Amino acid sequence: QVQLVESGGGLVQAGGSLRLSCRGSRMILSTFVGATWSWYRQAPGKQRELVAKFTSGGRTDYLDSVRGRFTISRDNTKKTVFLQMNSLIAEDTAVYYCSTRMKDSVTDYWGQGTQVIVSS
Repeated sequence: QVQLVESGGGLVQAGGSLRLSCRGSRMILSTFVGATWSWYRQAPGKQRELVAKFTSGGRTDYLDSVRGRFTISRDNTKKTVFLQMNSLIAEDTAVYYCSTRMKDSVTDYWGQGTQVIVSS
């Protein structure tokens, strides 16, 4: 059973930075590399939205409002995906979730979520 373990959230002032991590526990390396990886967020009273996506083909895509400020990356040796968030603004406040879908699968796995609070 795949388990995603998130860390890195917290309270930060506007303009600051945070780096979120998502480790794919119980995943063999080939599965980790072949999967698609995404970061979502959900603010209070709002729907969950896709923030950044990293496909198995190596492409990345971002929500318009975070493009240029957030960067998704991965360390295959650590089976970990990161979300570097710079120039944070109050509107980035949300619970952030990582998600993965393995190749040829229709099942999405989710992390437990990590809270990000940006104070203005």
